[in-house]
Amino acid sequence: MAVRKVEVVPHTSTWTELFQKETQKLTDMMEPYEIVFYHIGSTSVPGLGAKPIIDLLAEAEDILNFDRVTPKLEKMGYVAKGENGIVGRRYFYKEDENRQRIFHLHAFEKGNSEIFRHLVFRDYLREHPEEAKRYENVKMIAAKKFPYDIDSYINYKDSFVKEIEEAAFKWADKK
Repeated sequence: MAVRKVEVVPHTSTWTELFQKETQKLTDMMEPYEIVFYHIGSTSVPGLGAKPIIDLLAEAEDILNFDRVTPKLEKMGYVAKGENGIVGRRYFYKEDENRQRIFHLHAFEKGNSEIFRHLVFRDYLREHPEEAKRYENVKMIAAKKFPYDIDSYINYKDSFVKEIEEAAFKWADKK
């Protein structure tokens, strides 16, 4: 297994292009199932530095549709990890030729509360660039402290992420 370096890099507009190209491939491959894709995570927030891994959220009428297309996803280079810690999710990742992750695919059935959680977090950061900057600073510190320990990187950010998530839910309630 390749060592995963935790690196936060400046935002680039190519992340949006990579998301669009990959979702087109996935949409074509997943026919006849109708799937809605969302660009989530830090790479979806303009100006926010991030690990250079595109997070895709996929929504289907039936979660079993993702189970049905898993062999096709694997042929595209995705590795299936099942729920991977979130009930009702199907999680996949894809690596490049250097064994570095380039895509995370989080698949859910329509109506799963995780969809709203991911989207409101993204939208809150998009609408609050000062909070996105604070988040970027936390991520940069975490990456410097834990350059080869993704679990510690995630744990370091956890309380800040929960703080932002709580603010995002309150913000969404007011809209």
